[in-house]
Amino acid sequence: MASELIQLQPHDEHNSKLEANVHPPTWTNPTPSQPYHLVVIGAGTAGLVTAAGAAGLGARVALIERELMGGDCLNVGCVPSKGVIRAARVAATVRDASPYGVEVPEGVAVDFAKAMQRMRRLRASISPADSAKRFSDLGIDVFFGQGAFVNDNTIMVTRGDGSVTPLHYKKAVIASGARASAPPIEGLDSVHYLTNESLFSLTELPRRFGIVGGGPIGSEMAQAFARFGSEVFLFQRGDHILPREDADAAAVVQKHFERDGIQLMFDSKDMKVGPADDGAIRVQVTQDGKPSETIVDQLLIAVGRAPNVDGLNLEAVKVKYDHAGVDVNDFMQTSNPRIYAAGDICSKYKFTHAADFQARIVIQNALFAVGPFGKKKASDLVIPWATYTSPEIAHVGLYEQEAKQAGVEIDTYIQHFADVDRAILEGQDDGFVKIHTKKGTGTIVGATIVAENAGDMISEITVAMVGGLGLGKIASAIHPYPTQAEAIRKLGDQFNRTRLTPISKGVLGCLRRLNVGA
Repeated sequence: MASELIQLQPHDEHNSKLEANVHPPTWTNPTPSQPYHLVVIGAGTAGLVTAAGAAGLGARVALIERELMGGDCLNVGCVPSKGVIRAARVAATVRDASPYGVEVPEGVAVDFAKAMQRMRRLRASISPADSAKRFSDLGIDVFFGQGAFVNDNTIMVTRGDGSVTPLHYKKAVIASGARASAPPIEGLDSVHYLTNESLFSLTELPRRFGIVGGGPIGSEMAQAFARFGSEVFLFQRGDHILPREDADAAAVVQKHFERDGIQLMFDSKDMKVGPADDGAIRVQVTQDGKPSETIVDQLLIAVGRAPNVDGLNLEAVKVKYDHAGVDVNDFMQTSNPRIYAAGDICSKYKFTHAADFQARIVIQNALFAVGPFGKKKASDLVIPWATYTSPEIAHVGLYEQEAKQAGVEIDTYIQHFADVDRAILEGQDDGFVKIHTKKGTGTIVGATIVAENAGDMISEITVAMVGGLGLGKIASAIHPYPTQAEAIRKLGDQFNRTRLTPISKGVLGCLRRLNVGA
């Protein structure tokens, strides 16, 4: 059995509750109900949704998990990170209260241990939704152990005590997810470093915190720990953070990073690490051709993911995979037609909500589709995402560069929050909403929002894209005043103004003069 459980540190009442739900120490694997309509390997979001959905539709389902039910999202990803980010945002709100007429005479004192305890308590309170008991109560046979394919109808489950249970299946789903993997950095093995899988076990705030990688995880944690009071050094090979996002949006976030005091170590190449005095870590890089050395107390590696294919024995069932994960077609089907996959193990979209909707496709295609009839396609999904910095960046659809590469001609509409009343009043007026439409039409093909609550706002645009509602329709929907979402409606007005040709403007002018007697 993997050592994931060891990372539930400290072993306090909250982590004990979490463990009791997602990997009960006294759990006894059930007697198999053979054969199963569906055997699911992995109890992260993709596996849980697949298992629950299939069982709810009357299928006999077995669910195998070797580590913690809930997967990365509950245990070492979305849930704990957002708990930490919320505490950091509160600290920043208090720190920046003076312009609002709120004075904090003694400054901001952060109790990091208490903030992390709060996170653990809330994570544990959420965990019953992903628990072994809940899924067993749904009629699913829950097995803890390593699942491995034997042939086209058998999966073997091996527990840490060496006991082995064969499960016979008609269809199977690989939902084993992915894990943090470190890049080849010289000397990395000589120091104790953190990944997202160990970061949330911290109980003491690092005085000097090094983070390698300016993507979503690295950026979110850099800002959070800076707001807690760490001196943060963010090492990035490129010349700006969040390189996959809209460059204008990333620039807005980067400006806030500078305000938060994050040391942005751009153009960091030829990295070497090693031990320093008093348990610290020495980080050496080349920046602009010049050597640079930084001493940190903790080092977070926030780049690299590896698919969890080890131990699955995929070769036995001729399932193709590579360093990026399991190969699937548009129907989430592997190279073995009886075996499907969903979630981080096979998707370029490493998001909980993407895994959720891919699992729904698997249920339909594995259990109900007959030949080509009734099948659902992953390419039909419209998948938004958000990075939870302050401000947040949220995106859906095509970026401008992607549209050009795909040969899609677009019009771009931008509404800055500097011209949105609620944003001005909130003191959050340096972001924007940017929407791309097919040229000459209001059909939305992509959008980016940079705002404090961008992750919530992007859903309106996603709904419009899924429902085929263009910018003109958004303009006709009344938005409450004052809200930041009014920025989206203003973009609809921008689009409608482009529809006024010289002739239509002339006709409208004549009608106006007739109505007012001019």
